[in-house]
Amino acid sequence: MAAEGLEDLSGNGELEDPSAMEASEAPAPPPSEAPEEMVEENGAGAAAPDAAPSVRLADPPAFSMPSMPEDEEGELPADFERLWKAASDTPNDFTTWTDLLQYCEQESHMTASRRALAAFLARYPLCYGYWKKYADLERRSGYNDKAQAVCVQGLQAIPLSVDLWIHYINLLLGTLDMNLPDSPDRIRSVFEGAVAAAGVDFHSDRLWDLYVEWEKEQGNMRAAGAVLDRVLRVPTQLYSSHYDKLKAHLSSHEPQEVLSAEEYEELRAACRQSQKAERAEQAQEVEEERPPGEEEPATPEDHDSEELMQKIREQVVARRELVYQQNEGEVRKRWHYEDAIKRPYFHVKPLDRVQLRAWHTYLDWEVAQLSSDTKDPGQEPTQEAQEEGSEVTPPAQETPAETSAVVVATDDHRVRILFERCLIACTLYEEFWTRYVQYLEPHSVEEARAVYRRACLVHLTHKHTIHMHWATFEERQGDLSEARRVLEALETTLPGLAAIRLRRAGLERRAGHLDQSEALLREAVEESREKPTLHAFYSIKLARLLLKLGHNASKARAALQEGLEISPDNGKLYMNLLELEASGDPRSAAGAVQECVTRALAAPLSPRTKMAFSQRGMQYAEDYGTSIQSVLAIYQDHQRLLQELNPKKRSAENGDEEAEKLIKSDDGSAVAAGQQVPPTMPHVPITTPPPPVMGADASAQGTYGAYNSWYQQPQYGSYGYQNTWNYNQGYYPPS
Repeated sequence: MAAEGLEDLSGNGELEDPSAMEASEAPAPPPSEAPEEMVEENGAGAAAPDAAPSVRLADPPAFSMPSMPEDEEGELPADFERLWKAASDTPNDFTTWTDLLQYCEQESHMTASRRALAAFLARYPLCYGYWKKYADLERRSGYNDKAQAVCVQGLQAIPLSVDLWIHYINLLLGTLDMNLPDSPDRIRSVFEGAVAAAGVDFHSDRLWDLYVEWEKEQGNMRAAGAVLDRVLRVPTQLYSSHYDKLKAHLSSHEPQEVLSAEEYEELRAACRQSQKAERAEQAQEVEEERPPGEEEPATPEDHDSEELMQKIREQVVARRELVYQQNEGEVRKRWHYEDAIKRPYFHVKPLDRVQLRAWHTYLDWEVAQLSSDTKDPGQEPTQEAQEEGSEVTPPAQETPAETSAVVVATDDHRVRILFERCLIACTLYEEFWTRYVQYLEPHSVEEARAVYRRACLVHLTHKHTIHMHWATFEERQGDLSEARRVLEALETTLPGLAAIRLRRAGLERRAGHLDQSEALLREAVEESREKPTLHAFYSIKLARLLLKLGHNASKARAALQEGLEISPDNGKLYMNLLELEASGDPRSAAGAVQECVTRALAAPLSPRTKMAFSQRGMQYAEDYGTSIQSVLAIYQDHQRLLQELNPKKRSAENGDEEAEKLIKSDDGSAVAAGQQVPPTMPHVPITTPPPPVMGADASAQGTYGAYNSWYQQPQYGSYGYQNTWNYNQGYYPPS
């Protein structure tokens, strides 16, 4: 379980078994048509289990480890504190945790193992193998009740884990006194909770088989037959083996021992009626052939003969055959998607693109199946479906039990189960959580909120995008206090991320609390004084808020000027200050504009940036200057700047080709040489994010403005001007 153990462990505390993943004992996929027809088939789905799961996903606040009794082993092992500190300081480093757990296991120290396992499972609750290790640790120490509590806690975190359900059941079978009258009922209730929670999983065959065998051991053949009847309707990997076991079960026991009382009486009456009809027909034939005067033989007593039992068995198998054929159609449609899933369990190792695409494709198909079933649940089967043996029994011949087995399920139970399975393997990918919420929200806001809580408070505590989606969700639902809490908690976890602070300021602004929005930005400005680039970014945001919404130009000017004191070489600050001054009344702002241009030209800025400011000042003077002398004076200053910056290309002036090249903007964009741009007043610069950073979560581009980690990049985008101003070549005198 050391560093190299990451290559050997499945991430769940157990050695990977390739043969188990390949399911060597599994049958070949059922016969199918062309691959494209697999998706178009619309056979009937298996009915969802009636019983509700006894273990459900717990909300994160209730997700806490059960209190464990302290032992008296004395001091902790020598290296425990060192390894514990390493894991605590880097909680997202899976290797440090596995090193700690391996050390505790080697030392066989009870207190250290409990402490390490409890902390590890609170952060990685989907590692079912470590829940099993934890339960075994308590059982070996004689704490059977605590071992059971650990299993229950693990099943609340990962109710779809067939392995953990089986481990819990075996734990109960090994620790409960089966002579007590309530023990079998308790075991049976756990089995019911298990098949309700995980029985729809494609790989749940071992759980169903264990349930059947346990009922047989209890001598309850009718209950075993009922379980086989239920699994016959569930598309699983070993679906055909369940049908074979059901037929063997029927043939090895009397029908009245296997079938429910209602079904047995129904079939018995039907078969006896059929027998009577056959006997009457035979008696008529004998009567016609009997010699005159011979007495009619006595009618045999009416009792359940072996012949009658055989007829009942045949009828039972005939009914189940219809269910089996329909279930085979469901398995056939899913086999391709299930076969593409190579890692259905949790692991910190990234999934490759093929696996991520496989999950998305499977979800797309399952949701599409639900939509088609909901639109027309009573649609007649197509000719292709009939040829494949998935006929629906005519209503006149259906019994209530058969109807529930063969009618297509119209609820979304199977879609939700697939989402939950996906979130085990793809827990660390925000896109799947977001997709699940988008599916649930039209059905239930509370269920969507519960998914956000699981994602943000348990599994993705350090992924900012999903948290901001959650805050947006709460704001959309009108719960502003919860949206604030989510963003404040996220900023505590990830301090210094500009996107979070801007989201908080935006939330208050939309709520009408302009003073709180301003306070948040001012606080960000003060806290970022040691980071000039980030300080300039916040200063610009604050100035725009004060100018555009607060209509307070003096405060906005003060914010920008304070930013220039810390970042005198930041061209974006100068450009925003220039725009602020130029937006005022031209009759009183001309001096401020010229002063801003002069200050920018004296600052340590790039030649391109200085040229842009010089041209902007010249354009402003031409548009609003009060005398031709002032316009020509500024023009001469511009010509001298050209000479100073590039004396070899002095002929580049008034917006010709070389000038256009010189004023290429900071972000690398410029107007093409020779392109004619009309002399227009540039608009107020707007912050626009660049393309998403490589590796960023695609879901961040969706619901809310594409706030991403780009705010933390050196380049925030273009705050300057990207257009040149072409002047009349004959307006100014040659210099």
